[in-house]
Formats: sequence, structure tokens, C-alpha cells
Amino acid sequence: MKILGQVAFLLLLGGIWCQNNRNAKASGRSTKKAGGNQGGDVGQSPLAVDMTPGSTVSTRGTGGTAEAGREAAAGARGAGQQTDDMRLHFLKNTQVTCNDGTAAGFYLKEFRGSRRWLLFLEGGWCCHSRETCDSRYQNIPRLMSSSGWPRTKRGTGILSSQVEENPYWHNANIVFIPYCSSDVWSGTGPFCASNHLLSAEYTFMGSLIIREVIKDLIPKGIKLAKVVMLSGTSAGGTGVLLNIERVASQLEQLGAEAQVRGLVDSGWFLESKQQRSPNCPETISCSPEDAIKIGLRLWNGVVPDRCRQLYKRGEEWQCFFGHKLYSTLTSPLFVVQWLFDEEQLRVENIYMGGQSLSEEQWQYIQNLGRELKNSLTDVTAVFAPSCLSHTLITKSNWMNFQVRGTSLPRALHCWDRSLEATRNNRTPAKGCPFHLVDTCQWPQCNPTCPALVDQATQQELTLLQMLVAMGLDLQKLGLDPQGDADSLASMVSNGG
Repeated sequence: MKILGQVAFLLLLGGIWCQNNRNAKASGRSTKKAGGNQGGDVGQSPLAVDMTPGSTVSTRGTGGTAEAGREAAAGARGAGQQTDDMRLHFLKNTQVTCNDGTAAGFYLKEFRGSRRWLLFLEGGWCCHSRETCDSRYQNIPRLMSSSGWPRTKRGTGILSSQVEENPYWHNANIVFIPYCSSDVWSGTGPFCASNHLLSAEYTFMGSLIIREVIKDLIPKGIKLAKVVMLSGTSAGGTGVLLNIERVASQLEQLGAEAQVRGLVDSGWFLESKQQRSPNCPETISCSPEDAIKIGLRLWNGVVPDRCRQLYKRGEEWQCFFGHKLYSTLTSPLFVVQWLFDEEQLRVENIYMGGQSLSEEQWQYIQNLGRELKNSLTDVTAVFAPSCLSHTLITKSNWMNFQVRGTSLPRALHCWDRSLEATRNNRTPAKGCPFHLVDTCQWPQCNPTCPALVDQATQQELTLLQMLVAMGLDLQKLGLDPQGDADSLASMVSNGG
């Protein structure tokens, strides 16, 4: 409660001073954090880049201007070089920034003539106090500052421009929005504090960054879009839940006739089962709900109006959980969720492939699959494999994973066809499923699951082998290694 009181007091007294001073402070921090790597893809030499907000980043060696960057790209195309990269653009509105005051932005790969847009929100959890924000800035500065962002990114999975990897969305306009606001994409304004809470001034503008990206995409043709899909993984997936209605309203006000859809990957979290101190000093010791309760005030965070109206003041944090928010949304939503999500397990201090696992933790793992499955019962469009993993849609091999013989790209295509049929008053096609939840009860009982890897040896293991390696007595748990192996094999042969 002491932290919450400090946050409220500082929100009243510190906001105006922070707005006037944060940019100067940020420049000093950014210079230190950026080091010598100011851009370029992994494996390339560091490049000096044009950091002018509102422009496409280009190397100063080719002229230092957006126009020079476009000419260089045209030359690359003429030489037959790869041009599938997304290119970085900084926001034209310089008042909407990353945590440290550096320019927020987005990566764009245009597909000329396409009226389909895919907007992707990056994940990366959050910070909610002096300790967690300072630690985050020290250890993962790219999630709080744009100073070290490369000038281009190569998309994978649903962000790929290659038809072999991305058969149904390769020809869309693809927008990757880097996560640098640390607020689960919910923040709506600048905030600064003295050393009582934060050791430096930070801003939390995740929701505003999304708004400004859409504004900057107007000259690129987003007002003419037929479909806009707001997607994201992990905290970015939760950001989709929190912002999809706002995005739909913004596009409608702009006169666009696009159908706005949401794709939530690994952002459908459940509340923690552990009892912890509500004034948790570190992210790892803090339950998701306590971090959000504290963070909402720090971030000046917002939740969808219809969900907010269901809860009294101070309980808005509940709208960060999909199973509580879903019924209030009007935009179509597709949920991708591993039934044994590794991040959900880490919240309970369970690390598969780690050193040990207690009987109670094994019981929790089994219960998690059942609870996640139950929470998805009323979700119209869902893809939920019975696997131990986290995030899916940006994996380069995302086409390999299946539920009951249907891959995720195929399920998304079926959902797309169904929505189009409904919009045009046609009957949706049969035999094209998009509500796909594994029926088997075990982790890894789906034959297409990613392999489990022992963290010490880096060897691939079966589930039963991993349980033994982590110290569990299978017979004491009532598990017969041979019998349960046969049972798993039966599940596999039946497709989960």
C-alpha cells in the first residue's frame, strides 16, 4: 500500500515537471545504452543511422536521409537482392515515446495493392516499480529504448513474406511494432517520479504508440484496408485484448470500412495460485495480478470500457485476463494458447528441464492444462495444443504444429473464410475447423509438440524421461513407465 500511495501522490505532483524534462534525461541514458551498435541486422557491422522521428531509418553513409534510403532500396531491388525485410519508421508525433524518451516506431513491409494489414505487438512482460524498471533498463534496454534498434527486421512465421512459410498472410502489409513501453501496451501518458519510486524518469505510452502507428499508416493506405488483424505474442497478445476495440473505433472514425480482428498468441494467462506479498520488489517474485495492480497506476493504464464497467474502481486489473475480458469484446478474436504454457509455469516457479520438480508442482502442471482448456470453452476461434511451450505464430516452423490434423495457418484461413462468408451473408464452408483444442490430458501428448530439452545436457527427452531426470518417482505417482508410455503412444496415434 505504501508503494501505491507514493504512485498516486507522484502522479498528481510530478507529471508536468516530467513532461518538460524527460527528453533531455533520455538522451543521456540512450547514448550510454546504445554503445556502438546503432543498427543493422544481426551479423552485420554497426551502422550510423538517421534517428529523425517520422522518417525511414537509413545509413548516413548513403546520404543520411529517408530519400537516400529509398533510393538504396530501389538499387538493391534492381540488383536482385533480398527486399523482404521490414524497415524501421519512427513516429511523426515526437511526444509519444519509449520508456526513456527515445522515439517510438514501427517496422513496415508493404505489399503493393494489398488491402490486408497485419499489425504485430511484440511481447516482453512489464516493469512496475523502481527496482523492476531499473533492472529492465539495465538488462534489456531494447524493451525500453529505441536507441539500439536495427534499421531492418526479417519476419518469420506469420510475419514472413515467403509463401512457403506463410501461405495465407505473406501478401499482406506487415507491421511489427516493437515493445518499448513496459506496460503491457496499456499506458496512456507520461509519468515521472522522484527517487521515492523510480531512479529515473520513464514514460509509459503503449496504448498511445498503437494509436500513433495507425495514424502514420494512413498515407500508406490503411484507411482502404479490407481486413486489419491486430496480433501479438505473450504481453503483446494481452495488448491485443486490451486495444482491439480501441483500434476498431479509431479506424471507424477515420472512415475505414475494414473489419478489425484480433490474434492473441500466448497472452491468455490465468491468475497465480501462489500467495505472495502484494508489495513484491522483483518481477520474478510478483504474481501477474499484483504486478498489474501496481503497474496500472504507474502506467496510467487503460482497459476496454465494457470490461471496466464490470468492476469497481481498483479492480480494473481483472480486464488483463482474457477469460474475464473475452465476453465483453465485439471484434472477432482468435486465441492461440499452449495448454501447458511455460511462462504460466514460471509464474509458479516451475521450470521444465530444470534441476528438480516436486509432486505438488507436477500436480499443478496437470491441473493447468485442464483449467486453460476450460477457460477456452466459449472462445469461438482457438488453437490449443497440449504442449509445453510459449508463443507460436512467429516461429519459422509454425506450420508443423497441428491439432487434430489441422495446422495453425490452416485454422486461421478457415476462420478468415468463415468471417468473410458471414459478412457477405453466405453459409460458412463445412470441413474447415477453427475451434481446435487438444482432448488428451497429458503434456506433450500431441505428436507435433516441440521437443523437450534437458537444460543441463541439451538432450531431447520424452516427458517421462524428463520427469525422472527432474527427480520424480513415477511409481510413487502411480505412473507405470511402460503402461503410460503405451497410453501416450495411443493418444499420439489418435491425434490427441
